[in-house]
Amino acid sequence: MKILLAEDTLDLNKVITSMLEMQGFDVDSAVDGAQALELALSNGYDGIILDIMMPKMNGLEVLKEIRRRNIVTPVLMLTAKAEVDDRVEGLDAGADDYLTKPFAMKELMARVKAMTRRGSQYAAKELSFGDITLKSESLELICANTVRLSLKEFSLMQTLLLNQEHPVDTNYLIEHVWNDETDVEEDTVWLYVNFLQGKLEYINSGVTIKGEKGGSFQVVVNE
Repeated sequence: MKILLAEDTLDLNKVITSMLEMQGFDVDSAVDGAQALELALSNGYDGIILDIMMPKMNGLEVLKEIRRRNIVTPVLMLTAKAEVDDRVEGLDAGADDYLTKPFAMKELMARVKAMTRRGSQYAAKELSFGDITLKSESLELICANTVRLSLKEFSLMQTLLLNQEHPVDTNYLIEHVWNDETDVEEDTVWLYVNFLQGKLEYINSGVTIKGEKGGSFQVVVNE
């Protein structure tokens, strides 16, 4: 699983990064809010850890912006004891959890594992984008017409819709859509993207999947 860590205290950043990597997480590290926002908008993550007090943009500003962009990745806020109002504001803005400094590293790891488990189980009954609706109960993709998707097609479309604000690279898709399979290659992802593209055309949707083989993919609305 992939984590974005935004913490401006360099020593603490390094310690948390090392601990997360020891637990098997792939970590992208940011040392200010602007860098954290850029990474959050450019990559797919299973969880985000945001310190509230950071230069350039604080953690609350980053959180509000990613939620405004419809990024539903679970977020854990790191706060100081005196920042009670910030904790409340963070939860109101869409944070999933918070942890008060100083904290035990064991507790942080437990919170991150719980947060990413919740995120992996996230499945809205319906997801909408442009003129399409994806229904999880019936595996249907709906626009002017309706088509039923295979489980893999559904999982791929769901992953793209949950990350609609930024391109998602092939490796991320392999990990999240084919996570139980070891022999999946870039050609497989490309094949399923083309299957989905054909079904979008079948239902007369203005939504398309932009990207190229071996690269990144993103759902977009045709102009």
